[in-house]
Amino acid sequence: MSNEIDFDELLSKYKSDPFDYVDVFAVHTGRVTFKVVEGEEVNAPSGEWLQVPGTQLYEINRERNPKIIAARTNGTVAKIHSELDGQFVEAGEKLLTIKHPLKKKEIIENILKEVLLLFPAPESAKYFFAMDIQSRIDKKGARAVTIDQGEEILTMSLMKRDTPVYYQGPRGVIHSIYFKQGVSVAQGEPLIGICAPEKLPIIQKIITRVKADWDTDH
Repeated sequence: MSNEIDFDELLSKYKSDPFDYVDVFAVHTGRVTFKVVEGEEVNAPSGEWLQVPGTQLYEINRERNPKIIAARTNGTVAKIHSELDGQFVEAGEKLLTIKHPLKKKEIIENILKEVLLLFPAPESAKYFFAMDIQSRIDKKGARAVTIDQGEEILTMSLMKRDTPVYYQGPRGVIHSIYFKQGVSVAQGEPLIGICAPEKLPIIQKIITRVKADWDTDH
């Protein structure tokens, strides 16, 4: 985390373009048929238990086994690779991009991810806090827990094997937690965001500025 944070530059970036651009990829190989067009609004899953599925984005058919893929976020279809419609695609090929309007809370989280030191998942697996760390979080809350280089902070559960994960980075407090314990996390996705103790007031200043500068209370 850098010593100097340019608040105005960070905020003006989101003021001028308060959106996330969410790419949607082919879930597996197969023939693609699009269900949306550019400029169309799409909805995320809704309902108390998210029982109402999102807008259908595309169908992918492999060996006469069609599968409908629905939107996981709301927004507008900003770009669609229409040349792939009706074509056979490989798993992971980019099909379309959704322009998602950011809420105030999401803007704060995005900015924090830029200024915090992110500790990524070393492998695609389920993660749990180490017992000592979990005990300290339960007693004081995550932001009162300071971790040091080389300290065991997590347990990685993969293929029924539990492996300790050690923190590599400068001393800091656990400011943000990005995973749910026991839920699979993809390799490289952030698990926690670390902040040097002396930087906590700066982080709070960022949050205060965003809350003051954005009109909507989402």
